Amino acid sequence: MLQKGSKKLIGAWTFYDWANSVYPLVITTAVFPLYFGAVTGGKNAQLQFLGQNWQNTELYTYTLSLSFLIVAFISPILSSIADYMGNKKRFMQFFLYLGSFSVMALYFFKGIDTLWVGITFSILASIGFWGSLVFYNAYLPEVAYPTEQDDVSAKGFIKGYIGSVFLLLFILTMIMMPHWYGFAEKGEKAPGLVYRLSFVIVGLWWMGFAQYTLYYLPYNTHKRKPEKDFIFKGYRELRQVLRELKHQYTLKVFLISFFLFSAGVQTIIVLAGKFGDEELGLPTTNLIITILLVQLVAIAGAYLFSRISDRYGNITTLKITLIIWILVTFAAFLLPGQSPNVDVYFYTLGGFLGLVLGATQTIARSTYSKLMPEDTVDTATYFSFYDVTEKIAIVMGTLIFGFLVGITKSMRTSVLILALFFFAGFIVLFFMKRTKYVE
Repeated sequence: MLQKGSKKLIGAWTFYDWANSVYPLVITTAVFPLYFGAVTGGKNAQLQFLGQNWQNTELYTYTLSLSFLIVAFISPILSSIADYMGNKKRFMQFFLYLGSFSVMALYFFKGIDTLWVGITFSILASIGFWGSLVFYNAYLPEVAYPTEQDDVSAKGFIKGYIGSVFLLLFILTMIMMPHWYGFAEKGEKAPGLVYRLSFVIVGLWWMGFAQYTLYYLPYNTHKRKPEKDFIFKGYRELRQVLRELKHQYTLKVFLISFFLFSAGVQTIIVLAGKFGDEELGLPTTNLIITILLVQLVAIAGAYLFSRISDRYGNITTLKITLIIWILVTFAAFLLPGQSPNVDVYFYTLGGFLGLVLGATQTIARSTYSKLMPEDTVDTATYFSFYDVTEKIAIVMGTLIFGFLVGITKSMRTSVLILALFFFAGFIVLFFMKRTKYVE
């Protein structure tokens, strides 16, 4: 067994980021949302599902909401299992196989007749992805010493970014030049098959590269045995954090702001592609190129705003990012769909979005870490509370987005509401008290 802190063990652990990051980029953000809209009839198409009539984008957003609601519910249970049982590797295997096989099963989602396949397996894929991350993250203290953990986490992020962008570029060539791979250039069958094959490729990539991680990760390092009634310990710990927040005014105010702007950030991440597709009528290739642009700029943005944060403080920097979010969402609301230069406008908005995407998330997490009580020893519980707060925010954001799409038959009103979430989060930050760590 490899020793804690060894380069090979750390490399194996971070390689799971390379394996799994293709799921959120290709499936959640870039390709599957566009495919779902296309095969269910395009903009404002009506569907029958579970005995109800749905607008297709409305149904898609509700599917996202349900998947994140399930994740928010089971995360505390999974965290407890990770803490109190030694067989984290077995649970991690279960969820990564659930996720990867579910992604591959989307190959059989061919249209309205197989709508249940798209709905069911997109939910299961989401559960598999987030469930595996609970156990993956829980391994960090076992593979790296405390002084190494920030750098190790960063290495994982970089590997995930490189791997996911590489695969998305490959899939983009399949969509733009299908004849390179033996598919017909014209006709509906070939492009549809290309999309469905991309789901299989993502699943195989995720499952295949994860084997390297699984091979080297230790099994039951601490020789732990399950404690009595450990399953629901996670919920009890979250309730304890909620009680403690009554006496932590600054942290409580920050979490309220975080909840509000996270509803906007995460909803935009998963639905920006559909907005460009349905409201602006942009070709799929343009949308995927924009998503790649966002990924590239996000790295530079995270670095830029980390420097701004060093100079002006976390809260001031976070306010700046939220102002940009407000302007981007308001500009998207006003964006003319029939303009000959709409693709240029969308690229520009994508650039600004990427500038603040990584920055908002990283600064929010570091701010929360600084605001946690100095005497707390159970930082994992506080971060579990943070993660559950974020997931519930996503549920609220996507639910409201889908509800408004169902009523107005347009995504523009929903985007405007997201601007209000950012504005509300921005205002709440002014009620925070200054601390010696966060200005």
